[in-house]
Amino acid sequence: MALEFVEPIIRILPEIRTPDRKPALREKIYWTAAALVIFFVMYHVYPVGRYPIPQQFEFVQMITASKVGSLITAGIGPIVLSSIFLQLFVGAKIIDIDLKDEKNKRRFQGTQKALALILAFFEAGIYVYTNAVPVKGAGIPAGNIEPLFGSLAFTQLLVIFQLAMGSVILLCLDEIVAKYGIGSGISLFIAAGVSLAVVQGTFGVLIPQAAQYLGEGGANAVPLAILAMLPLVFTFIVFIASSYAEGMRVEVPLVFERIRGVGGRYPIKFLYVSNVPVILAAALMMNFQLLARAIGNSSFYIGGMNVMSSLAVVDSNGRLVDGLLYFMTPSFPNPILVGYIPYVNALLAATTQYSHIPEYVHVITYVLTMVVLCVIFGSFWIETTGMGPKDIAEQLKGSGLQVPGFRRDPRVIEKVLEKYIPMITILGSIFVGLLASFADLTGALGTGTGILLTVGILNNMYEIMKKEQMLELYPALKNLMG
Repeated sequence: MALEFVEPIIRILPEIRTPDRKPALREKIYWTAAALVIFFVMYHVYPVGRYPIPQQFEFVQMITASKVGSLITAGIGPIVLSSIFLQLFVGAKIIDIDLKDEKNKRRFQGTQKALALILAFFEAGIYVYTNAVPVKGAGIPAGNIEPLFGSLAFTQLLVIFQLAMGSVILLCLDEIVAKYGIGSGISLFIAAGVSLAVVQGTFGVLIPQAAQYLGEGGANAVPLAILAMLPLVFTFIVFIASSYAEGMRVEVPLVFERIRGVGGRYPIKFLYVSNVPVILAAALMMNFQLLARAIGNSSFYIGGMNVMSSLAVVDSNGRLVDGLLYFMTPSFPNPILVGYIPYVNALLAATTQYSHIPEYVHVITYVLTMVVLCVIFGSFWIETTGMGPKDIAEQLKGSGLQVPGFRRDPRVIEKVLEKYIPMITILGSIFVGLLASFADLTGALGTGTGILLTVGILNNMYEIMKKEQMLELYPALKNLMG
């Protein structure tokens, strides 16, 4: 299936104009800062007609740059999910398209944008109709609140429209940052949301609670205060581990074909696919949770077995408490250590209130699910984005580089890269999956996935800024770097 049929739709979609000239580094910083300001404003603005509720979906919010109940309730979820769908269709050859062709590439990006717009309204509808974002006049505890203009349907549609437009604005901001700013808007919003969560968690929760324990005094005051601050300690541990992994790499020696003795090394980072596997895996888990809310406690029997209850069971607050989707997502019932660190109590008790399966099975299942999804998405990503050995070998050959001691043939470079790229992709994906899971289980602020993403994002932004500054200081390097 080709994508020619979407051309009429793509033409009417909103699009950010490409700059006539490449913006200077200072201009890029201004555009990036402006996008951040708009993001934080939307983060604290709530749609008209929405009923205030306690925060939930903390894990989802970290990796989708969202805040449930605000204008960015869906966050970047529709953007990421549309990318997942199209990448899967291309990989499965359902969509037959050559992404190396510039026209096809624009068509693919337009289709992704159109799908993201559709998903924005779809996800907004799920949040509203499942009472994840209850509106006035519907659900609990909003049942005694009059809907706007006396019409519940109107209030629901109004809130859905506002939530969807929040994601649409993020989509436009992502395009602005990509064309006028630094790096990716999606990555920028994730890092901003995680950083805010770490600051708020430290100064708004951990430090006040530690101070309360110390103020109350007693023999256990100091141990309890230290225990209250442990999530911050685990946050630093995950941050340091992520930063160390970012610096690990394998370097393949290369030389120029026409200039003997001149060459360099092609670095293959341990985190070769960066934070992409975690983003995709976490976005998929987010939609597992939304699916669970949509299913709720409905019934559908096959052979006397309730298939729906096997998939998901939610409590009165709309939280996953049992079922297959519960064990595949970090929907743990209570915070692995006492206090803020999710789960020693649960592991000791070995069961939850609802499930007869020991809680450690939930922990193991979640970790394995995260690792397997990261490996699948990581391996798939390098094959569909031009990061595989064959594509890299062609790029290096086009730059006039070859492996020293071998004949000038891109197949030689490809064979050398095949020794490293596939294995490093798998090992790196396993590492990010385990690290993200570890941080989620230990209650690290910002969630493990969020911290891992933020470290990679900040590192990439620093490298981009360093490269941009170097090119401004030495314009002649542009001809060498392409």
